[in-house]
Amino acid sequence: MKFNDVTRGIGLEEHGIANANLIYWTPPTAVLYEQIIKRGEGLVSHLGALAVKTGHYTGRAANEKFIVDDHVSHDHIAWGTINKPFSPEKFDDLYKRMLAFMHGRDLFVQDCFAGADKEHRLPIRVITEKAWHSLFARNMFIRATPKELEQHSPRFALIDMPDFHAIPSLDGTHSETFIIVNLARKLILIGGTSYAGEIKKSIFSILNFILPIEQRVLSMHCSANVGKKGDSAVFFGLSGTGKTTLSADPERALIGDDEHGWDDKGVFNFEGGCYAKIIRLSKENEPEIYATTRKFGTILENVAIDTRTRRVDLNDESFTENTRASYPLASIPNIVPSGTAGHPANIIMLTCDAYGVLPPIAHLTKDQAMFHFLSGYTARVAGTEAGVREPSAIFSTCFGGPFMVLNPTVYGELLREKISRHDVSCWLVNTGWNGGPFGIGQRIKISYSRALVNAALNGTLLTGAFEQDPFFGLAIPTSCPEVPSEILNPRNTWADAATYDVAARKLVTMFRENFMKFHGLVAPEVAGVL
Repeated sequence: MKFNDVTRGIGLEEHGIANANLIYWTPPTAVLYEQIIKRGEGLVSHLGALAVKTGHYTGRAANEKFIVDDHVSHDHIAWGTINKPFSPEKFDDLYKRMLAFMHGRDLFVQDCFAGADKEHRLPIRVITEKAWHSLFARNMFIRATPKELEQHSPRFALIDMPDFHAIPSLDGTHSETFIIVNLARKLILIGGTSYAGEIKKSIFSILNFILPIEQRVLSMHCSANVGKKGDSAVFFGLSGTGKTTLSADPERALIGDDEHGWDDKGVFNFEGGCYAKIIRLSKENEPEIYATTRKFGTILENVAIDTRTRRVDLNDESFTENTRASYPLASIPNIVPSGTAGHPANIIMLTCDAYGVLPPIAHLTKDQAMFHFLSGYTARVAGTEAGVREPSAIFSTCFGGPFMVLNPTVYGELLREKISRHDVSCWLVNTGWNGGPFGIGQRIKISYSRALVNAALNGTLLTGAFEQDPFFGLAIPTSCPEVPSEILNPRNTWADAATYDVAARKLVTMFRENFMKFHGLVAPEVAGVL
C-alpha cells in the first residue's frame, strides 16, 4: 500500500521489492517527524531539532565497504584496502535475502537528485526502513519539484536496512555490517549500521566514479563559497581541519558544505544540505551552524539530550566525538540557492598539523598544489587513542581517500589541468598547532585562520612580501592584517629552533615516504616537490 503517493515514475518492483506494507513516497519533513516520534526513533529537542542515536556505529564502518568487481568496475577502480572487491554472485545472494527481509515492512522512499548542475545531476532513490534516515536523505540531497517527481527515473537506488545483518561466513563480508556498491546494477546496499553518513558518502563514491570518467568533471571532497564579486573559493580538508567552519563565512555565500564538482562552467554542489561535526560547537565562533541546532528539520546525531527538559548539550562527548547535525542548506542564511558558481579564484587546502611544523598559511605553486592534494595530510592528536603519546600523521589522498574510487592521479591531473587553465591561486592553511606540537604549543586561533583565509581570498596576501620555508619550500607571507606577524613563520614560534628543525625534517620524511606510491605516476616536477 502506498502512502502519500505523489510519484508516477518507476515503482519499487523495478528494484525487486514486493509485498511491502506502507510505502511513504517522498514524504515531507512534518510527516517524517510524526513517523519518527511514533516509531520511537528519536526525540524532539526543546527548540525543534530532532535528536537520534545511531547505536554501535557512530562513524563510518570503513572496513565493511565493498565494490562489486564486474565488467563495469574491474578496469577502473583503484582496488586495495579501501576499495575492496566483492563477488557479483555473493551480492545477488545477499540482495535476495535483503528483499525477503523487506516483505511486510513499512518503507520510506526519497526520490531526489545528487548534483545541483542539471547537466550533470544524478537522479537517485533512497529506500530506508527508518523514518529518520529518510529525513536525512531529504536534508542532504537535492529535492525534486512536484513536476520532477512525476517523471523521476532513478539512475541509482540506495537501500538502507540497519536491522538487516549479513552472515559473514555465508555472504563473504567481514562482519554483520556492510556497505556494498554495485555499479553494473546501479544499486547500493547498506545493512547492520544506523550511521547516516554511510548514505551520503555512498552516493559521493558513485559520483566520484561517474563524473571523471564519463564527463571529465572533477569530483571533490570540499566545501565552497563565493564572494560578492562572484569570486568562488574551494576548501579541501579532512574532518577536524575547519572545512565547514571556515567556508561558512557571513561575508561570503555558501555554495556547499562537503562535496562538489568542477566542470567547464565552474563549481557545483552535489548536495542540498550540510552534515556538520558539532562537538563543542561555539555560538560565538560558528553562529550560523550553531543556529541550525535549534531549528525544526535539523537532525542531531548522537548529541546528548536531557530526556526531561529536551535540552541538548553540544559539549557532551559521552556517545562519541563525532556528533553531527544534518540540515538543509536553506537553514544557513547566506547561501547560493542554485548551488552553482563560476571557476574558483582560490583553492584552500586545510590541514590540522598537530606537530606544529607547518605555517598558518602558505602560497603554493601549481606543482606544490598537486603534491599536497594527492598527499591529503592532517594529523591526529595524542590522547585520542589508548597508548598514543605523540601526534600521528594521516595521509588521505585527495583529502577524501575513502571515497575516491578511481586512481588518485585521475583526480590529481584533472585538478592540475583546471588550476592551470583558470589561473587559480592555491594556499595551504594549517589550523593546527603553533609554537610546538600538541601538548606544548597552542592551537591556532580560529579568528587568525579566518583572517588569513580572508586575506588570501581578497588578494591582500598576494600583494605583500613572502619568505621561503627551507624544509617544505613553501612561500610564507611576512604579514597579514589582524594576525600577529610572529606566528606566521612557525620556526620563530618554537622556544628552541633546533628542536623545530628536527620536527620539520621528520615531517618532511613522512611526506616523502607517503608520496613514494605516486612516483612514476605523476610528473617529475610534482614528485620532486620535496
